Amino acid sequence: MTEKGAVPKGNATKEFIESLQLKPGQVVYKCPKCCSIKPDRAHHCSVCKRCIRKMDHHCPWVNNCVGENNQKYFVLFTMYIALISLHALIMVGFHFLYCFEEDWTECSSFTPPTTVILLILLCFEALLFLIFTSVMFGTQVHSICTDETGIEQLKKEERRWAKKTKWMNMKAVFGHPFSLAWLSPFATPDQGKADPYQYVV
Repeated sequence: MTEKGAVPKGNATKEFIESLQLKPGQVVYKCPKCCSIKPDRAHHCSVCKRCIRKMDHHCPWVNNCVGENNQKYFVLFTMYIALISLHALIMVGFHFLYCFEEDWTECSSFTPPTTVILLILLCFEALLFLIFTSVMFGTQVHSICTDETGIEQLKKEERRWAKKTKWMNMKAVFGHPFSLAWLSPFATPDQGKADPYQYVV
C-alpha cells in the first residue's frame, strides 16, 4: 500500500508555482511542515512526514496512510480479514460439534482439556478480529459513500467539493465500470486520472 496519494515533498518552490501558470484569484496552499503544495482535501501525516491527498487515517496495521490512491486496497484488506475470521469462527463451531458428538480422543491429537482451551482461544481471536475489521470495513464504506474522509468528519470540515451520488463515489474509489475487478486486490482501479493539484479559489 505504498501509493497512497502522497504529495511530492518540497515542491512549493517559487519556480514550480510559477510553472503552474495559475489564473488570477487562484490560491496555492503551502504545508508549513513538509514544504509542499497542499492540494484541496490533503492533510499532513505526522508519521509519514508528508501530505496525503484525501487522507483518511494512518493505519499502524499496514504501516501506511489510507488515502486517495489506496483506499480500495484497505477496504478489501478489512473485508477479507473479516471473512477469514468468520470462516475460522464457523470452522471452530463445526470442530467443537464434531468433538462433542464423537470421542474427544479421536477428534484431536491433543488431550480433551487442551483441545477445549485451544478452541476457546481461537474462537476469541476470530471473534475479536471479526468485530474489529467489520467495524473498519463499515466506516470505510460509509466514508466512501458520503465522500468524506475520517479526518474531515472529525474536524467537521466544511464541504467545498462537488456532491456526487453514492454510486459515483464507489466508482471513484473502485474504478468504473463495475466489474469483478472491484473484489481483486491485484486490479488497479481505472479512475480516469484527475489533476493532482486541485486548488480552492
